Amino acid sequence: MKIAQFSRFGFMISAVGAAVGLGNIWKFPYITGKYGGGAFVLVYLITVMLVGFSVMIAEMLIGYLGRRDCNTNFEHLAPRHKGLWKHAGWMAVTSTLVMMYYSVVIGWILNYIVVASTRLPASIAEAEVTFNTMLTQGVGTQIFYHTLAFLITTIVVAKGIKGGIEKFNMILMPLLIAILAIMFAYAMTMSSFSHAASYMFAADWSKLNSEAFAVAVGHAFFTLSLGYGSIMIYSASLPKGGNIVHSTLFVIAGDTLIALMAGMVLFTFLFQYGAEPAKGPGLVFISLPAVFYAMGAIGSIFAVLFFFALAFAGLTSAVSLVEPMVQYLIDKFDMTRLKAAIVIGLIFYLFGIVAILSQIEWSAPYLTWGGKNFFDWMDYLTSSVLLPVAGFIMAIFVGFVIEKERVTSVLKSQLGWSFPLWYFSIRYIAPIALIFVMLNLMGIITF
Repeated sequence: MKIAQFSRFGFMISAVGAAVGLGNIWKFPYITGKYGGGAFVLVYLITVMLVGFSVMIAEMLIGYLGRRDCNTNFEHLAPRHKGLWKHAGWMAVTSTLVMMYYSVVIGWILNYIVVASTRLPASIAEAEVTFNTMLTQGVGTQIFYHTLAFLITTIVVAKGIKGGIEKFNMILMPLLIAILAIMFAYAMTMSSFSHAASYMFAADWSKLNSEAFAVAVGHAFFTLSLGYGSIMIYSASLPKGGNIVHSTLFVIAGDTLIALMAGMVLFTFLFQYGAEPAKGPGLVFISLPAVFYAMGAIGSIFAVLFFFALAFAGLTSAVSLVEPMVQYLIDKFDMTRLKAAIVIGLIFYLFGIVAILSQIEWSAPYLTWGGKNFFDWMDYLTSSVLLPVAGFIMAIFVGFVIEKERVTSVLKSQLGWSFPLWYFSIRYIAPIALIFVMLNLMGIITF
């Protein structure tokens, strides 16, 4: 069954929605400041172009040429050993594994929209107690909001490419950008704005070590939602004649711009009220709520807007994570889209409850192995193992398996003089970089 098509702009905005996720807001700003500000941004942009840009074009090309689910795309495009290469399409399973904990995190954000609307914690200490209580004791609260995230995501995917995913992204992504723009404009009026700009953009080359390069390569790859199958499936819906290179540049530019804007806003607020930069959940659920409280009435408004923006970023990514395996069930088992969406939705929903229980005090010991609970294992397995492996496989497939003439027929005119540089990168630079990133994330090597 052929996949329904996006409009050209709908494809690009949906691909940006897939790329813009929680990592843009709670990870990128922190690692930028930690690893030398402008020095890290420069290294990051270089790695985006050498690794992220190269692999994104490769993933888009596979989807654009194959026009089916991930497994069928590899099988049809491989000139030899089709039965072997079709198994590369199981990279799409990673997206469902990610949703087993990502939906839980979106549930936290939805809960904090209510927290921000009712009573913000008045201090860092109170914010920490509030978050940790929810995390380790609030099983009912977490399941309720996890259920809400599951329902929203499943309903949108069930409505299809045009009526669901494209329409959803066309509404939420402009709202996300508008909220960030409003908060950015307000941040510019604060005295700490220049401090935030210095923290993020002033180049401190002394902080730029080998670990920083590994982090830059890894984040350049992961922030663009590569290796899940999402970009491949979206590209299978790109109208014929669509420009893969222009779309890739649009996604990279949008993803990076939103991350930089978010960083400037968050650090301006943090520095204005004497809070220290944090990373991950600590930034979003502990440091920022206390800062919003200190800002008074405007802070309460911004808190609600911020958590809505974060929810939008999470939900647009969630939709893209569910779609690859939904399309697989449609193609392989001739399921209706509604049935396929419900099946995949129930899988990540039920395992999401396991992820919640793995952090609750009374049940955590039964769901913890090797020093990691179920939630942490899913995060580790996907980010440190499966995604780099998927990126490596796609680079090898496009660089060495698909006939060069077929690659050239699509990309030579779009890349122009830079085609040989991209082709060299996808064959050699990207695979080597991804191997090192995977080994580094797994703790096997440090460089």
